[in-house]
Amino acid sequence: MALKNSQYYAIMREYEQIRLKNHDKLTARYEEVYQKLPEFKSLDESISILSVQYGKKLLNGDEKALSSLKEELDILRSSKKNLLLSAGYPEDYLEPIYNCPDCKDTGYTGNVKCHCFKKAVIRLLYEQSNMKEFPTEASFEHFSLDFYSSSQYDKTTGRSARAMMEDTLKICRRFIDTFGQDFQNLFFYGSVGVGKTFLSTCIAREIMNREFSVVYFSAPQLFNILAQTKFDKDNADARSMAEYIYNCDLLIIDDLGSEYTNAFIAAQFFTCINERLIHRKSTIISTNLSLESIADLYTERAFSRITSSYALLKIIGDDIRIKKKLEHREEH
Repeated sequence: MALKNSQYYAIMREYEQIRLKNHDKLTARYEEVYQKLPEFKSLDESISILSVQYGKKLLNGDEKALSSLKEELDILRSSKKNLLLSAGYPEDYLEPIYNCPDCKDTGYTGNVKCHCFKKAVIRLLYEQSNMKEFPTEASFEHFSLDFYSSSQYDKTTGRSARAMMEDTLKICRRFIDTFGQDFQNLFFYGSVGVGKTFLSTCIAREIMNREFSVVYFSAPQLFNILAQTKFDKDNADARSMAEYIYNCDLLIIDDLGSEYTNAFIAAQFFTCINERLIHRKSTIISTNLSLESIADLYTERAFSRITSSYALLKIIGDDIRIKKKLEHREEH
């Protein structure tokens, strides 16, 4: 995924700030050493004078000037090193300071983006995803199938909660592994506390680690922003966020149905999902509502878009948060 210009420049400004900070730190070290070791400063001045003198000789055609300069510089640098060590400083105390030695805090090694640039991209995407408040354990590493019983069955399909979740996880993995190549959308529905939000967050982390932009909103947050965009034309922040809602690589709408729903909200919901379908931008929706309720609350058109363009993934089971609390009590 190509970064937006604003995102790219934000990262490059971070690198600039890192370089300035490290430059100031090195300058302070030099001032400290010069004050403590005046002879060290004299050696530095001698190196500068020598370089100028031999530079003139080179320009005048003295072919031996370069080798002579190298010999004298080696002697002066050795003296500097010994002086530093004798004063208790590390040998590299006055070497250039880099947070990332590989790219020297430029973000690039040659014409290739450095590994630290990728980390910066992921950090920026995470900050812009509206997911800061989610705990770090909301990841597939901590996802457990043990919360889904093999003896609890869905009345419609006759399949167990565990079997349904196993299939759901396979679909989620395929969604992640082919993201950016295949256009897919996911619709999680089921009762409260069965892991829909947790699963959406797990997917979001994986997608961001692949350097795609993700935006997470609860349904009330989403519709509040879209309403501000509609009724408050001067709200630049809302307009900017609305643009991101329509254009981010992955939009997550969590807990659909928890907002106050009316004709305006239903129209905004349809516009949002329809625009993203037209532009092939993936969306994940989770809800406690049944499929029938979606049609009643958000119009047949919205229902049609969802049933025809989303993988419908029903999740059944007991409230995981309650099960965790009960397990915690039993342990103590």
